[in-house]
Amino acid sequence: MLKNIEVTQDLLDYVYDHSYPLHPVQKDILNHNKTLGDIQRMQISETQGHFLQLIIKLYKVVNCLEIGTFTGFSALTMALALPDKGKIITLDHDVKISEVAKTFFKKANLENKINTEIASALETLKIFSKNRRTFDLIFVDADKGNYINYFDLSLNLIKKNGLIIFDNVLWHGDVVKKSINDKQTQIMREFNKYIKNDRRTEKTILALGDGLTICRKL
Repeated sequence: MLKNIEVTQDLLDYVYDHSYPLHPVQKDILNHNKTLGDIQRMQISETQGHFLQLIIKLYKVVNCLEIGTFTGFSALTMALALPDKGKIITLDHDVKISEVAKTFFKKANLENKINTEIASALETLKIFSKNRRTFDLIFVDADKGNYINYFDLSLNLIKKNGLIIFDNVLWHGDVVKKSINDKQTQIMREFNKYIKNDRRTEKTILALGDGLTICRKL
C-alpha cells in the first residue's frame, strides 16, 4: 500500500508559497484569527480554501450555501471564485462573530455576493426546502452534532450532481484512534459511517486540513 507523505508545517508553508496568492482581505482574516486563541481552529485551512475555489470554477457554481460563518474566511474565499452573478448565503447563530465577518466582506467589496443570515441553520434549511430553494454547492462547517441533520436537509436543497462538502470529518486524526472515545469524536465517527452507507450520493474523503467529505447528489 502506498503511503502518503507526512504533512509538516514546513511542507504546508512550501505549498502556500507555491500556490496562487491570497486576497489581501483573506490575509486580514487570517491575521485576525491568530488573535483569537484556540478557537482559530474553526477556520478552514488555506489548502481547503484553494480547493473550494477550484471546485467552484470547475463546476461553474453560481449559488452557494454555507452553514457556519465564523469570521468569514471560507465564505469570502468562495465568493472570490464565484462569477459576477454568483451569490453565497452564509448561516450562523452567533451575532457578534457574524458582524466581524461582515466587516471583512465589506472591506473586500463582496457585500453584493454574500448574504449573511443570523438564524438557526436547521430552521432556515427547513424554510429553504419549503420554498424550494436550490443550490449548486453547500459547504458545512458548523456544530458537528447536527451534521447528519444538515446532510439530510441539504439533500432537499442541492441540485442533481451538486456538491455537499463537510469539514472536520477526520477530527484532528482522532477518528482512527481507538483509545479516544469522547463525545465529539464519536459524533464524527457516526457521521462518517452514516455518509458511507448513504445511497443518495457518491462520496469521498480528502485529507485536506482537518478532512473534507465531498458528496455528489445522484
